[in-house]
Amino acid sequence: MTSRFTELDIDCHDPERLAAFWCAVLDFTVIDRGAGRVEIGSWEPTVEDIRARQMPPTVQFIQVPEGKTVKNRLHLDVSPIDASTDDEVTRLLGLGATKVDVGQGRDRNWVVMADPEGNEFCVVRTLAPQN
Repeated sequence: MTSRFTELDIDCHDPERLAAFWCAVLDFTVIDRGAGRVEIGSWEPTVEDIRARQMPPTVQFIQVPEGKTVKNRLHLDVSPIDASTDDEVTRLLGLGATKVDVGQGRDRNWVVMADPEGNEFCVVRTLAPQN
């Protein structure tokens, strides 16, 4: 017997706002909505595809009443594919992200940021072709 990693759920106050932010970050689209939740992904999952092989998980934002109180125990890492890490950080700041200090120190090759509701994520090495 086997299970598949199908969704990553993120608790939040405003699922629509975070879904829009992360769609812009990842070039995802909204693939499902329900009461107090929005699911985004790079593909529209089908049971057949999921059963056949591990596919990229979707991300689901679920409305909860409580706010974020401590550093995330789980976070996303993103890698720019067509820009430098610095250029991507600038773009994400323009989308509403902020830089945050979680004790990572200064001499790191990644940048710790937070989405509009304060959920930490990291911008890591660029995957853009190097000239």
